[in-house]
Amino acid sequence: MDIIDRRPNPHGKNIENRQRVLARARDAVQRAARDAVASGKLREVAQGSAVSIPSDALHEPSLHRVFTGGSRDIVLSGNKVYSRGDRIQRPPSSGSAGGGAGEAGEEGGGEDSFRFVLTRDEFLDLFFDDLALPDLVKREITTTESMSSSRAGLSNDGAPSQLDLSRTMRYSMARRIGLRRPKPDAVRELEARIAELEAGTDLTLALHDELAALRHDLATALRRLNRVPWIDPVDLRYRRYTQTPKPSTRAVMFCIMDVSGSMTERMKDLAKQFFLLLHVFLERRYKRVDLVFIRHAEAAEEVDEDTFFNDPRTGGTIVSSALHEMIRVQQDRYASSGWNIYVAQASDGDNSASDTPKSCALLQTRILPAVQYYAYIEIVGSGAIIRGETDLWRGYKQVAETMERLVMRQVAEKRDIFPVFRELFARRAEASP
Repeated sequence: MDIIDRRPNPHGKNIENRQRVLARARDAVQRAARDAVASGKLREVAQGSAVSIPSDALHEPSLHRVFTGGSRDIVLSGNKVYSRGDRIQRPPSSGSAGGGAGEAGEEGGGEDSFRFVLTRDEFLDLFFDDLALPDLVKREITTTESMSSSRAGLSNDGAPSQLDLSRTMRYSMARRIGLRRPKPDAVRELEARIAELEAGTDLTLALHDELAALRHDLATALRRLNRVPWIDPVDLRYRRYTQTPKPSTRAVMFCIMDVSGSMTERMKDLAKQFFLLLHVFLERRYKRVDLVFIRHAEAAEEVDEDTFFNDPRTGGTIVSSALHEMIRVQQDRYASSGWNIYVAQASDGDNSASDTPKSCALLQTRILPAVQYYAYIEIVGSGAIIRGETDLWRGYKQVAETMERLVMRQVAEKRDIFPVFRELFARRAEASP
């Protein structure tokens, strides 16, 4: 009877090979993953995806024989067609043995590619690998889901990979000494002396008694060797680890979105896609990050996630109302002494002329001194070139010239979201997740 195991990955034995493939093709997979996200829906980012990478991304350096020089003897067994000196033509690439470019071309790809199905964790790790919240510092230690392994002594059972060899041999030696297990050198000395006496021809009575005693000692030593093993299960000692809570930093991200009448549905969709990507990034990379959603028209309000992304609203535009709401929530729940505070604001830049100076003053005097990072994304339309810079953009730009914590970018189309996002949250030399 034949037993065939058809499971795709029994007992996880292929995980190490999978990780090696990902490491070799990391850059290619990262580019393919970002392209896959750019062509799909952001709500599906966290569900994993299948990506295709060029086959040459998996090639490893190897040594090849050079056939242009040297002398060789080649034997073609069973040959009835070719003679010495004949040239053997290469089979056509479109043949069944060739595979390669011809077949790929028939499918429309033009190149061989390698299709790799990434798990959810692998996909997000690759997509957000080089991103981080800027200037994240430890404020207060708080309860977190993050755990770390720490040494917790030794145990008598465990995984073979955790065997503490030095401790095991120490206990083995102590046991053998306590049980008086004869040393191999002592046994060899007894055997050598017995062989010497047995080789003699004229043995005195004393030598006969000595030989009998040596044979008895050798038999006893051999029995002890068999009864007292070199390594006994009681000697085994394994390193034991326990999961302990890992101190982490606390951070809050304020998401501020303009939902006024000047924001067209296309602009609102672009802003929502940016915040969706930011949401997935924070959930994946950080265990302890609170999200506060604030939307505003002529008045601002804190809302839940579903309302922020789905509930329609319109009206006039007063940006300072959102900044006042952000300050209120921050002072009530997120003291700057204990929290890393981040803000991401999306707007079309259309604001009441009298309100822009108020917004800039709030930003410069009350918000930026208390936050780690403030990202302003302006959603521009097709008429942005004719209209030029908005009042809000010019006001924020003056603030940004003196305060580096404010970073500004513009987004005009969907394809701009990912490059802008990576510019805003690219890992810096001093940043650590």
